[in-house]
Amino acid sequence: MRVPIVLLWWLAAPAALAQTPGDPAMAACLPGLVARAREQGVTPSLAEAQLSGLAADPEVLAATGKQAEFEKPVWAYLDSAVSEEAVTDGRAKLATEASLPAIEAATGVDRHVLAAIWGIESGYGSVLDDPRKVRPVLRSLATLACAGGPRVATWTEELVAALRILDLGRTTPERLTGSWAGAMGHTQFMPTTTLRHALDFDGDGRADIWTSAPDALASTAQYLRTLGWRPGEGWGGEVSLPAGFDYRLADETTARTLAEWRGFGVTSVGRAIGADTDTARLVLPAGARGPAFLLRPNFQALLGYNTAFSYALAVAHLSDRLRGEPGFVQAWPRGDRPLGAEERREIQAALAAKGQPVGEVDGRIGPRSRAAIRAWQAAAGLVPDGYADAALLDRLRGGH
Repeated sequence: MRVPIVLLWWLAAPAALAQTPGDPAMAACLPGLVARAREQGVTPSLAEAQLSGLAADPEVLAATGKQAEFEKPVWAYLDSAVSEEAVTDGRAKLATEASLPAIEAATGVDRHVLAAIWGIESGYGSVLDDPRKVRPVLRSLATLACAGGPRVATWTEELVAALRILDLGRTTPERLTGSWAGAMGHTQFMPTTTLRHALDFDGDGRADIWTSAPDALASTAQYLRTLGWRPGEGWGGEVSLPAGFDYRLADETTARTLAEWRGFGVTSVGRAIGADTDTARLVLPAGARGPAFLLRPNFQALLGYNTAFSYALAVAHLSDRLRGEPGFVQAWPRGDRPLGAEERREIQAALAAKGQPVGEVDGRIGPRSRAAIRAWQAAAGLVPDGYADAALLDRLRGGH
């Protein structure tokens, strides 16, 4: 049985499921959560019964800063998510899960993309019945909601949604298990997403994302459609850049037609990405020394499912591999030393001090931070590829 290691939200720890005695802060917080649930229409007795006596889960709090899709270099994340075992298992599921072609026909969402999400999120369902890997969703969300910080409102909303799922009879307290962040089922829906998008595809009268792969996969397809998935289109693909290419064009936000990109010397690697009039954005996740990608609107839908670029690229790449396509052609700069979160924050702070808008100094190098890096690189006469590496950090530390 394959256990997915790429997301690191399955905190394998039977001890973590045991409640910790004597937790005054949590005890003081829980009545407010019960009151909030009652205000939102949850049956008072249910809210009281499910939340009373909960103790904080320390491993949930520890996990908040260890999300692999934000912490690992993109190539290391892809190595885990798109392993040969994941490809083999996924192709077997495509051959045996009869709902996948039916869901594709009904929704227009590529079955290979659905299978890729399934594989990355839960190892094609392999971890869902492993008590060492899943944890009680209510305890996880209550822990996060009581911990304070900028996302308290979000965690509280998700906790109330989880209670509403129980109140509606959509599952049992024993089955209401998931990740440290409360994501649930075969394709890891948050409780609010479950309430809005869960479907009964297998016809048994229940939208069950925990035990019914057809329900979970159809729900995922519907959700992707609401996020902008375009039937009949791909996600994009790897491209080759010409010598002397102006890397300022790879700004991640400017969409140009594929004909325009070809005019700049950008050519697809392998299959065609689209028609001349189709638009795409150029992205270099590892700078000028790594692979380059033209990303079509469907890639943005994947980012809506999970905002981490590494995650969306892993889904896209695994879907291609499941379809029988080869791996990427351009090598990743695997010899680069990965930067820690504090070093990434140092880069952001240094750029902000130089007048470059990086957004929040949070150690996550996103589009705004990469735009600031490109602007600073261009002003310094460097290749403006937006790549945050040790060399960039050294130059910023040197006062350049």
